[in-house]
Amino acid sequence: MDDSGGPQRLKLLSYNIQAGIDTQRYRQYLTQSWKQVLPHRDRQFNLDRIAMVIHGYDVVGLQEVDSGSLRSGFVDQTEYLAKQATFPYWYKQVNRSLGKLAQNSNGLLSRLRPSEISEYKLPGLPGRGVIVCNFGGSTGLTVCIMHLALGRRARLRQVSYIRELVADLPHVVVMGDLNFGCDSQEMRLLTRGGGLTQPACHMNTFPSWRPIRKIDHILVSDTLQVENAKVVEYPLSDHLPIGIDVIIPTGMRLAA
Repeated sequence: MDDSGGPQRLKLLSYNIQAGIDTQRYRQYLTQSWKQVLPHRDRQFNLDRIAMVIHGYDVVGLQEVDSGSLRSGFVDQTEYLAKQATFPYWYKQVNRSLGKLAQNSNGLLSRLRPSEISEYKLPGLPGRGVIVCNFGGSTGLTVCIMHLALGRRARLRQVSYIRELVADLPHVVVMGDLNFGCDSQEMRLLTRGGGLTQPACHMNTFPSWRPIRKIDHILVSDTLQVENAKVVEYPLSDHLPIGIDVIIPTGMRLAA
């Protein structure tokens, strides 16, 4: 949080970390598929590199995080990244539990104390959810972190649910791996009516080694001013992270 005397800004990042797996080629989805179920020595090193990337942000939304299973060496990756990158507040939402084999989760890291955190299951097959984190109460900022389904029919249901969830919120950020592009039916539904806008939609995020698709997004209320929207060029997952600076409206109080 910038408190240098100028306009206050909040630096936000969204990152699908693929459970710490450093995928660099399509063929590695097959040749390194064992990393989805078994631990490997490079995963912790890659998490440390991810911690260095996210350290400069105020609020980070994580997708495809493991919350402590065999493949992660029973490390809660949300908590680990929070401690490595010195975030005092963190929260995990386990969406798909495969017992000791995998704990697929969304994660929140924050330098600000949240006023309230809620989690919701999204429509469709089990395994998708959204974290809703409020800063500053009813007139403050709400950040929603999610990872939507691969199938369009399920995504449309999930987008309709998200629209209803944020409809009455004055200042909202929707971020995550949404699995749809800027010209999609889902994006048109999510931004219909002008309440949410998507800055810098031309910046591709997937696959990280040769980005040709924009499926990771940060959308903001039209009440919020955005600067420095960018894709962060650190290919430590199969997705690239995306970041924005949100200029905090005068009079908005983000402290709990």
